[in-house]
Amino acid sequence: MSELPIGSIVTAFYKTGKYIGEITDIRPQSYLVRVLAVLKHPMQGDLHQPKEAMVEIFHERKALSYREQMNAPKKMVKPYTEESIPTYNQSLQAALDKMRHELQEDDSTFATQSLKNLEILNAEYYKLS
Repeated sequence: MSELPIGSIVTAFYKTGKYIGEITDIRPQSYLVRVLAVLKHPMQGDLHQPKEAMVEIFHERKALSYREQMNAPKKMVKPYTEESIPTYNQSLQAALDKMRHELQEDDSTFATQSLKNLEILNAEYYKLS
């Protein structure tokens, strides 16, 4: 695949989240991508021990913020093919709702702890200023 130009609207994975963004710089191994929307909220817990609840620290993982920039490996970046981009807040809420629903179907300790983290994050994302 040829290199994508600056200004391209793309989907990109960062850690365990997936985002829609705009390429703002090209680096040797990655693209610098400005976040415009969230497609998949990051998984909770330890990245090195996925779906495990009994870990030293069960991390609370926030989604990247609107217009936050990430270095995404080139192989994890693809052109965005839909006609419109959802707003950041709508996409974040949809990603949270989808993850919450998936976790509610699971009765594991990991799912229970992840749901607790998502409720804390939800309150942080939408607290009144």
